[in-house]
Amino acid sequence: MKHVAAYLLLVLGGNQSPTADDVTNALASVGIEADTDSLNRFLAEMEGKDLDETLEAGKKMLAKFGGGGGGAVAGGAAAGDAAAAEEEKQEEEEEEADIGGGVDMFGSGGGGGDY
Repeated sequence: MKHVAAYLLLVLGGNQSPTADDVTNALASVGIEADTDSLNRFLAEMEGKDLDETLEAGKKMLAKFGGGGGGAVAGGAAAGDAAAAEEEKQEEEEEEADIGGGVDMFGSGGGGGDY
């Protein structure tokens, strides 16, 4: 994956046909070592292919997997958490309201107690 990412970054930077040295140098600039065998296999697969066409073909392949239903579950769970947090907040407010003015923590009420 690191080779693909470096390759794509080089293409976005204007190098329409990055070589193994280009990819290796890009990775080395951020402290990552390239796997020569894997990089050479990737470059052999990309040789003579238009990147835009390759990406478009990949999108069509991924579209077969779907994947539009996962968001609702997370959203429902988040809504449930928000409701639980709101309920908890209301309970805290009720507890504070029950205390009223009956507690004199600092002895300023003139009760003359020895604390």
